[in-house]
Amino acid sequence: MTVATPGEDAAGRVERRWAMVSTGIIATLVFLATFAGVHQATMPQSRVETVDPRTLHLAGEFIETNLGSAVEADGTVTVRVVAQQYSFTPQCIVVPTGTLVTFRAASADVIHGFLIQNTNVNLTLVPGYVSTLSARFAAPVESAMPCHEYCGSGHQGMWAHVRVIDKTQFMKLAKEQRRITCVAP
Repeated sequence: MTVATPGEDAAGRVERRWAMVSTGIIATLVFLATFAGVHQATMPQSRVETVDPRTLHLAGEFIETNLGSAVEADGTVTVRVVAQQYSFTPQCIVVPTGTLVTFRAASADVIHGFLIQNTNVNLTLVPGYVSTLSARFAAPVESAMPCHEYCGSGHQGMWAHVRVIDKTQFMKLAKEQRRITCVAP
């Protein structure tokens, strides 16, 4: 028969306490994940916009003459983009610095990705739905915009460009044309 020394007994108590604390933390995380999952399932997003991908280019917001950047009445900029195997329309987007830019994009065929490199703009475009995200750009830059969701055998060639230009230059272009896409620098 082995008798535990006072030091071994204290170590056992400390180990049991930490085991209970760890188990409590894990139980709390499982509860929170379950609660969030059930809550999301019962409370869908407050704003889900649908669109018919078969007629996307024929009528409504995403017709070809309505794509690209446009200045809204409140001074913000809205960019409308359509993704289809294996291209984005427009191929090059122009946005201003220091202005709230809202990207509205839709897919005409399969799931596509909409990612502006070196920014936090990242959307998944699902056929039948309009994806929306707003962002501000601090400085002029030109960024690549690849599709980041595998969309078929030509996926590797699906990319576009985003050109961020000075706000004054952008507003000058906006006065000259209703929809703005890439122009000579």
